[in-house]
Amino acid sequence: MKTLRIGVVQLCSTADVDANLAALAREVARCAERGATLVFTPENTGWLRIGDAATPRHDLQTCPTVARSRQLAREHGISILLGSTLLTEDGAADTATNTSLLIDADGEIRVRYDKLHLFAVDLGPETRFDESNHVRAGTTPASVDFEGLRIGMSICYDLRFPELYRAYAASGCTLLSIPAAFTERTGRDHWEPLLRARAIENQCYVVAAAQWGHHGGKRTSYGHSMVIDPWGTVVAQASDGIGSVVAELDFERLQQVRASLPCLQHRRAI
Repeated sequence: MKTLRIGVVQLCSTADVDANLAALAREVARCAERGATLVFTPENTGWLRIGDAATPRHDLQTCPTVARSRQLAREHGISILLGSTLLTEDGAADTATNTSLLIDADGEIRVRYDKLHLFAVDLGPETRFDESNHVRAGTTPASVDFEGLRIGMSICYDLRFPELYRAYAASGCTLLSIPAAFTERTGRDHWEPLLRARAIENQCYVVAAAQWGHHGGKRTSYGHSMVIDPWGTVVAQASDGIGSVVAELDFERLQQVRASLPCLQHRRAI
């Protein structure tokens, strides 16, 4: 296989799980209709925390976002990389993991990744947040082989830690998944430069499905979901609003970039 058609979903999730999952279903169907066989969704796909709202108590077996995503994968005969959902396990009442899953076309979970780096920012009362108040960090990276690619998993704030993606590239990854709910304040200055840097320095495709718009309370996300090629070129980008884009990943392009500028082979131990 020389190419892979993917879909990237952009949402404006809130505390209304039913509405969020209805929007997800519409956009997944649109991606499938346009020939996508792998669809990426944003961080907090089915539920996005507003203020101090209590975390839903769902584990992997009872989470409605996971269940609906598995159903959509089977229904459309496609794979879905669920950007993230909060999962509580082992009797943890107050904290959850922020978890990303790759679900195959049979609805089976192929890989699980729990967010390693937890977001904290204080830019004044309108942009103040500490994810560690309600989320516990994961402990290990995760990657998976899929249709000729090796996908390195991450979530949002992980984007600011280049060593994670260098480790993925060194282990053979060719695509970096970076679902996010980047704040509007930080996103307008940092989102695209960081995404393009991760693509360029690791010579990987980067797929970044994002939340967009006002979610309620003081939560507003930047959006601009995008697909970036290994040269750092933005090959697809979502408009403002809920929606989706489809892009073709070209494996020959990937190999061409790595052959013409073999910087991954030139790394030296420091």
